[in-house]
Amino acid sequence: MDPTDRTPAPGRPPTDLPTTRMRARTPDDIAAFVPLALGFVPERSVVMVSIGAGGGMHARVDLPHDVDDVDDVVEALLRPARRNGVEEVIVVVYDDDTTVADEAAWSLHEEFTAAGITVREVIRVHDHHWFAVLPGAPLAAYRGIRFALDEHRFTAQGVFDGRVTHASREALRATIAPDAASVGRVSAELDSAAFLPAGAVVALVRRHVEHGTTFSDAELASVAVSVVAGDRRDEAWVWLTRPDARRAVDLWSDAVRRLPVPHVAAPAAVLAFAAWLVGDGALAWCAVDRCHEVDRAHTLATLVVQLLESATSPDSWESLRPALGGTADPAA
Repeated sequence: MDPTDRTPAPGRPPTDLPTTRMRARTPDDIAAFVPLALGFVPERSVVMVSIGAGGGMHARVDLPHDVDDVDDVVEALLRPARRNGVEEVIVVVYDDDTTVADEAAWSLHEEFTAAGITVREVIRVHDHHWFAVLPGAPLAAYRGIRFALDEHRFTAQGVFDGRVTHASREALRATIAPDAASVGRVSAELDSAAFLPAGAVVALVRRHVEHGTTFSDAELASVAVSVVAGDRRDEAWVWLTRPDARRAVDLWSDAVRRLPVPHVAAPAAVLAFAAWLVGDGALAWCAVDRCHEVDRAHTLATLVVQLLESATSPDSWESLRPALGGTADPAA
């Protein structure tokens, strides 16, 4: 089973799904909200969204091919829900009308209910239709109700807010895939790249984050050879705050696309952390994957995996920083 995408949302509204400007009242709303929350349209997935007093997180797990693996899905979603004090959830299963999809839906309902977590709604989504799962819905809902994701008000609001929803998780992953031409230009700079002195990485990264700019080829080559060292790598991330995170994601996404694979591990790990900090768990997992292409034991990537698997909220970063990141500013 692939890693779970767990994305703690940045705030908690009084009721309904966890977004300050959208209130989901119907299954159509739920089906439109989930891709917006995840940043991509899920396929063969189980998605849990917390609501009510315990709202503020959502999580996605790949739907297994074998019904015997459904218990792993339940555990992967129930554990962070308990840890975060979730009281009510909505479950969305993305698949055709299969035995595995049915077993996943009902097992989640049963186990969450037994754990004292209310399952407000369970729906299945497939081929632009949503299907009722729990008893009490109109007959037509079990046969499937068509919905138009592109026309929903949530999608329109997301576009207005500047949110990008990718067609699939693979499409999201492709946003940080290598760009051959850019990789070639940076590769040409690597042989002569200088190892940066203490304080230089943080100064360079801060400048680009503050101005919304990207590394030059020569700068990126020097950053790449420098952040292999733990103290230089820490200069790139321990000082970040949530307001910095979005521009940091843009900066390091660009860097990861432009670096040859042997040099991508540390920048990808920094990107993974920044993506977690901004609340984009799906992108964080994609960045972890890119890091693991080179180094499966990378310490910063391991930290991000722990944050994601425990569904730790980015809002907790300021309290976590002293234990995880040392000083607030490595250049201080």
